Amino acid sequence: MANFYTEHPELKFHLNNPMMERICQLKERNYRDKDEYDYAPLDYADAIDSYDKVLEITGEITGEVIAANAEGVDEEGPHCANGRVEYASGTKANLDAMVKAGLNGMTMPRRFGGLNFPITPYTMCAEIVAQADAGFGNIWSLQDCIETLYEFGNEDQHSRFIPRICAGETMSMDLTEPDAGSDLQSVMLKATYDEANNCWRLNGVKRFITNGDANLHLVLARSEECTHDGRGLSMFIYDKNDGGVDVRRIENKLGIHGSPTCELVYKNAKAELCGERKLGLIKYVMALMNGARLGIAAQSVGLSQAAYDEALAYAKDRKQFGKAIIEFPAVYDMLATIKAKLDAGRALLYQTSRYVDIYKALDDIARERKLTPEERQEQKRYAKLADSFTPLAKGMNSEYANQNAYDCIQVHGGSGFMMEYACQRIYRDARITSIYEGTTQLQTVAAIRYVTNGSYAATLHEFELTPCAAEYEGYMNRLKDMTRKFEACTNAVKEAQNQELLDFVARRLYEMAAVCVMGHLLLQDAMKAPELFAKSLDVYVNYAESEVEKHFNFIRKFNAEELASYRK
Repeated sequence: MANFYTEHPELKFHLNNPMMERICQLKERNYRDKDEYDYAPLDYADAIDSYDKVLEITGEITGEVIAANAEGVDEEGPHCANGRVEYASGTKANLDAMVKAGLNGMTMPRRFGGLNFPITPYTMCAEIVAQADAGFGNIWSLQDCIETLYEFGNEDQHSRFIPRICAGETMSMDLTEPDAGSDLQSVMLKATYDEANNCWRLNGVKRFITNGDANLHLVLARSEECTHDGRGLSMFIYDKNDGGVDVRRIENKLGIHGSPTCELVYKNAKAELCGERKLGLIKYVMALMNGARLGIAAQSVGLSQAAYDEALAYAKDRKQFGKAIIEFPAVYDMLATIKAKLDAGRALLYQTSRYVDIYKALDDIARERKLTPEERQEQKRYAKLADSFTPLAKGMNSEYANQNAYDCIQVHGGSGFMMEYACQRIYRDARITSIYEGTTQLQTVAAIRYVTNGSYAATLHEFELTPCAAEYEGYMNRLKDMTRKFEACTNAVKEAQNQELLDFVARRLYEMAAVCVMGHLLLQDAMKAPELFAKSLDVYVNYAESEVEKHFNFIRKFNAEELASYRK
């Protein structure tokens, strides 16, 4: 039987990272739930065993049910009738299997019916689901919106809404509008307080809303009259049971066909405020988006894994000129590069998720008691690391997913262009990952301050202090040289004191930082598990070195006067 967890030992490797002991200690509050819940872990080993078992269940469902339904769901897609969404039959079966297995509300506290899992094993589940069907991954993983409601909602909202998600209801985040895509400050969906009924009313249109007919919605709306920027926006909770929102249409998309992307019409829809007024975009959506971006990074890694598996299987089976095509350098070069990008991107994904786990657990503890000075310092450190790594994880993994899906088709040759092969679906599904939840260009905008303020360089220098076995010193020296070139480019651009020049080369600096980070993470992994990562380390450092050299030469030789040639 296919199992998308046990078939990929790299996942168990990341699950057993040393940082997980601290994460479990914080998440479980030193395992205090063991006396109240019979399924709560007794200690760290018991916690890891629980995560492993749930991941194995997820791997079995994805391998046997979701993957089997993927092509049918892609062909059928969801339907819209009378203002409501009807999922494809395969999607319904997928949801039913996940709910019956208790795989909803995984990160929520046990008192609400959740499993109290850290974000890291949940993210692994999201990756596995996306490997089977990225479109279904969008529906299932949007349960992660409940993290934002848990973080900023009140206790009454917690008690009413969180158990529903843990029981299997779905969520959406309603942010974008016809005239407000990446520029969320332009959101104009109107929120008006209804004094008579002691509630808010929402009126307007939302567009490109993933899983837009979900049970519960987090909605960004303009609560402050006569405002036109982010300071006039608040976040609201809309319950489908209250009515007032219709699906005008389902978008006809290139890929992720199983996931209904909807245009929604709000007509005096009843809603309630989540958190405080005016903080909807400034605080709450930023938290929501960071969680979503980690989710897209996981989806991207899942797609990269799917692309690699499909390409490898085909290359082993397909014969040309009397031998399997995997024996040809042109083919095994592509396969090795796909695998190296996959392993490097996954290392970045789970390093980021571990950073998120620590600071979020400490944030949660701070609601119960005052943090110690040491805990406050730890919280600040990991919050900064998570904030700096998230745009790298989302941006680079989504780009790698697209590149790997492209190369997967290339390995298939003419067959890859035919609809009966899964690689075409993977290719179409991957394309959106570098667009939604913030384009790669926006990830660059989010990351560039960590380039210019030296944060990435400082992290890289910390990585350089990692004890290195003699046989890996060559890789460490090459990575150090790459970092020096990254810093030289950064300093040269900063010294120019030209904002347009900085904006122009930002993507190149961003990519230099990212490949250096991933190179170090993969080096650390290879030293611990060479049987899994040694080959990918060799391939990736070669690749990263060439990428750094390319950007180094461009930036060092570029004259700001040349910008005129690029402007229209």
